Amino acid sequence: MEADANSGAHEDPRAPIRTDVLIVGAGPVGLFAAFEAGVIGLSCQIVDALGRVGGQCIELYPDKPIYDIPAIPSCTARELVERLMQQCRPFDVPIHLDQRVMDLTQRDDGRFTVRTEQGMTFDAAAILIAAGNGAFQPQRLLLPDATALEERHVFYSVARLADFAGKHVVVAGGGDSALDWALALRHVAQRLTLVHRRNGFSATASSVDSMKRAVAAGEMDFVVGMIGGLDAPGGALHSVAVKQVEGSVEIPADMLAVLYGLVADLGPIANWGLEIRGGRIEVDTSNYESSRQGIFAVGDIANYPNKQKLILSGFHEASLALRKAYAYAYPEKKRVHVHSSYDAKLAERVQATAT
Repeated sequence: MEADANSGAHEDPRAPIRTDVLIVGAGPVGLFAAFEAGVIGLSCQIVDALGRVGGQCIELYPDKPIYDIPAIPSCTARELVERLMQQCRPFDVPIHLDQRVMDLTQRDDGRFTVRTEQGMTFDAAAILIAAGNGAFQPQRLLLPDATALEERHVFYSVARLADFAGKHVVVAGGGDSALDWALALRHVAQRLTLVHRRNGFSATASSVDSMKRAVAAGEMDFVVGMIGGLDAPGGALHSVAVKQVEGSVEIPADMLAVLYGLVADLGPIANWGLEIRGGRIEVDTSNYESSRQGIFAVGDIANYPNKQKLILSGFHEASLALRKAYAYAYPEKKRVHVHSSYDAKLAERVQATAT
């Protein structure tokens, strides 16, 4: 299974790629869906607007431990994505990155034609939307000097803790992501300062308590205020100015992680004629099909009563959705359920990939 960032694996990106299922989203749920599709005999292709696999968990918390994946007591988001890639490798599913889905049309034969902003075209019997919270962008720092410093001194996500080792680091924000990363970075940074506009936080109580204990122990600093300026002579960050009620304070900084959260929307998917509520796609919980036949939504983007935004919930949703999608891809066939333990062809594929 290989991620194709430039779509180079397909000789002519303008020619339609025919597939049983088009999976929109290469996060954990999309990757597991690719495996499940292969298990039940469906071909699939994956597209993602991001430049790497893993979705939002890789963009936001790649090294944060996850504890609620069945049979895996603990793993990081990065490790989970690596394991999922390994799991679906026997089916050699193409992954097209940096491809934002745009137009969708349904032909007289019921199949869908989907085009991406970059010019790829897919011909699919069914579509599985596993796009997390949809297209998203981080809330950026609205300062003139910030853009030129991005990916060198100003960051909107933390990809690797090692990049911040031995540095004076300022983390800006008051949500779970900001506090969690502040707590993690304090172990590698020379000095860590958390900056938030007020004493109240939108993070979980346990994270707030941990942060306050770390501040009391002298392991990190906390400053109330707003980032108001960057001192970066010669393009290298030296300090940040924090605006406070009584004036402004300068904080030494080599690295600034701005973790204000994400601005999410469905993007062009919102124009596909689906029933949408609160920015999420309404689905039927018997098969996670949307209001439009042949289009399914799973993971965080799916909405239904008592919805739980958990990765394991997305796995379940994808499994049921694909079994309904099979009927669109092969209406003349009746799919026979086979437990994976007794699936000789699956065993052969897995063993061939492992050797």
